[in-house]
Amino acid sequence: MPFHLPPPGTNGDIRLIRTSLPLLREDPQDCPRGNALRARALLAQVPPRRRGKPVEDFALGPVMSVLDAVEHEGEDADSALTRLLKHQKYHAGHVSWAESAVRSYLLARAEREAQRRALGRPPTLPVRAQWTAITESEVPDARGAIRYERTAWGRRYASADGSEREMWLLSVNSVKGDRPPAEIAEAAAVAATGIPSRSAFRDIFRPVAGSTLRPRRVRIIGIGCGSGDHDVLADWDADEAERRFTQHAKPVLRRVVEGDRLNPGSGCTRCEGLAACAQPPRAPGVLGVTGPRRPRARRSVSASDLRVHARCPAQFHLTRVLHLKSGDPESEPVRRGRAVDEWLNLRHGNGCCRTAPLPDTLPDLSFAELPTALALLAEHQRACPLDGLPSDEAVRVQPRLTAYDPELDVVLIADPDLLYTRSGGWIWHETKTAAKPPWEGRALMETYPQLAFAVLMMSAGVPGGDPRRSLIELEVLYLDAEGTGKSRCEEIDPGDPDTLAEARRIIAGLAGPWAVDETYAPTPGGHCGGCDVITHCAAGRAHLEAR
Repeated sequence: MPFHLPPPGTNGDIRLIRTSLPLLREDPQDCPRGNALRARALLAQVPPRRRGKPVEDFALGPVMSVLDAVEHEGEDADSALTRLLKHQKYHAGHVSWAESAVRSYLLARAEREAQRRALGRPPTLPVRAQWTAITESEVPDARGAIRYERTAWGRRYASADGSEREMWLLSVNSVKGDRPPAEIAEAAAVAATGIPSRSAFRDIFRPVAGSTLRPRRVRIIGIGCGSGDHDVLADWDADEAERRFTQHAKPVLRRVVEGDRLNPGSGCTRCEGLAACAQPPRAPGVLGVTGPRRPRARRSVSASDLRVHARCPAQFHLTRVLHLKSGDPESEPVRRGRAVDEWLNLRHGNGCCRTAPLPDTLPDLSFAELPTALALLAEHQRACPLDGLPSDEAVRVQPRLTAYDPELDVVLIADPDLLYTRSGGWIWHETKTAAKPPWEGRALMETYPQLAFAVLMMSAGVPGGDPRRSLIELEVLYLDAEGTGKSRCEEIDPGDPDTLAEARRIIAGLAGPWAVDETYAPTPGGHCGGCDVITHCAAGRAHLEAR
């Protein structure tokens, strides 16, 4: 991407390129141009975008705050956690989770230090300063940069003599098992070569006091703060860390800072270039609701988000914003639905699945649970929507679709199961699994708000095509009383005025409370029994105990 001048709608110094570990994941849902902009850390939207948050939306924020107090200020964990409980910027459920996460982290640290002693390796001590790998030149390079900063967010430790450095990479629930080699290699390289530094908002990393001795060995630990599980991701000498960086991380960094392809999605919420970007399509007022009383940071929202918020705002904040999970086993219907979706997605990537042989196993399903899922798949195969579709029609499997409401500063997100063209129009197809015949006695879009959401997206021009030929399809797979797979299919015309009005009413009813909510109070009820974060919800536990 040519960054010799700031992109439209932004301003700032383009001579600094700063990268962080998430940029090395090359998530297919990310926007390459957005990531390249993100690496230009001194660029900002003009006029400045709003950044206020009524409550903290970073799950690991309070964990890091307490650990800083314990490891750098010498405060005991109990008193640091007591102060945390009094802080108004954290949701009560977030504080409850953070307390268990902090204790899990400290226990894991003690276990790892005991292992070091058993191996005869020197103990490690907390390091307050960040490690930043910095390169500078006097003349701008082809990207317009004179300074590169490579960072690795986590917790840092080093032996007293500086011969060993250790970095802990925190994840919210369990240890991230899918960190790519480039991310691990970059973490190790930054630990091996980074100098002690400190950053400030919209400023470069500036050196601070601390050891600049190049360590002989670095170790990268991954830890899941929710579960407390931890694992060694890398344990290399400095030369090996440099070799791995050159092999795995350096090519990825080059692709990231030069990316130019647009791929709008949830990353649009943090992009400084969104205001003047060609994507996503603009849809002012699409949700039909007023904004919050106080300006706040840009957000994204999906139909699933709105449905969860309507059920319980606390559950929404803890699971959809903070992404906390209990770690308890999922129910069979949830696992079955996901297994069916994954198999269909894989087969639809090659077109119609009608003649594909059914599998002998499905992920996360036992042998006893398999027949129900196979019956549902067989029923879908009987009338696969791609059957007979001409080869020149386009087919997209679970594409990420977006629209942007500049009035609310909200990015709308939808992931239809299938999206395909037919005679100039787009067909938006949703496949759902159910335990019984669906939506008896209730309006279709009331039962499945994602259909109403799809109507609004299509009314905003997403994904495009001839609106007169576009259609929304719902396929529900279920079992009858005899255990035989059945399906029920419905079609919705997004261009029908009455349908559009109904969709607007449904979504406005869901989005109105969500748009203005600043506290995310719990609403206990029958849903508490299956809530994924009930452990951290006092009101929910009290409701269950009182039943």
